[in-house]
Amino acid sequence: MLNLPSLPQAIPSLADKKALLSTLPLQLKIRMIDVMPKILRPSLRLLPFKAQKAALLSALSSVFKEALEDGDFEFLQDKWLKIAITDLQLTWWLSFDDDKLIMASSEEMAANNISEDVSFSATGDDLVLIAGRKQDPDTLFFQRRLKVEGDTELGLEVKNLIDAIDIEQLPSSVHSLVAYSADFLQTTRDEQSQKEAQK
Repeated sequence: MLNLPSLPQAIPSLADKKALLSTLPLQLKIRMIDVMPKILRPSLRLLPFKAQKAALLSALSSVFKEALEDGDFEFLQDKWLKIAITDLQLTWWLSFDDDKLIMASSEEMAANNISEDVSFSATGDDLVLIAGRKQDPDTLFFQRRLKVEGDTELGLEVKNLIDAIDIEQLPSSVHSLVAYSADFLQTTRDEQSQKEAQK
């Protein structure tokens, strides 16, 4: 007979996953990081815009719940922010209207003859590191890993909101995934830097 109380024990905890990954060779971990965008890119690009929009707006509304309630996004009223995840070849346009975030596709932007006022672009890895609090936007900006183009003042407002990201507002499973991914990325990069410094 199935012992139901014992089932959760079969699911590895975050600590177990970290311990398991720490035993992997550095080159394998680097390869995993390099290959992941190539695996994800085709399926994410095939995901209908409606599904992307629903997922992204839901996540952003959770992360920025307090900022939205306080009206901190009013600076985006009648303005458009372009977010590009370069290695995944994903691009989204965000704005603010009727006290909520709104999102447009490239087709909608073109049909309405609208262009973005400011754009942020980075790799998926770097965005995960920002969300997981392993890197701050300023550091990545000065390293040219986070590119900000367009209206400088608007870009600064957006950067300040990014600094205030609270991933604990996300559902616990998503929060754990972001925290775990950011930890894995940063630990691997630190190991790689240490190894290169020893050469």
